[in-house]
Amino acid sequence: MRIEAYTQVQQLYSTKKTAKAHKVVANGVSDQIQISSFGKDIQIAKTAVAASSDIREELVAPLKASIKNGTYEVSGESFADKLLKQYEESSNL
Repeated sequence: MRIEAYTQVQQLYSTKKTAKAHKVVANGVSDQIQISSFGKDIQIAKTAVAASSDIREELVAPLKASIKNGTYEVSGESFADKLLKQYEESSNL
């Protein structure tokens, strides 16, 4: 590393730039935005999705109950089939 290059860079950062803020004079023109009806529908849908729960209780409640009762069983064969299917789908990408 060259020392003179370092000092030149340091001088660039140490110089105080006198940038003056320019005032913008408003001449009565204002910005406007118009959202299409499709955009409004998307906004409503996003709000509804954000307000909804990530968990579908009608599906989870029976599983929770069977786990709590000790009656929930997982088929090893079914689990292996699903695991292999998922692996094959991810390896095809």
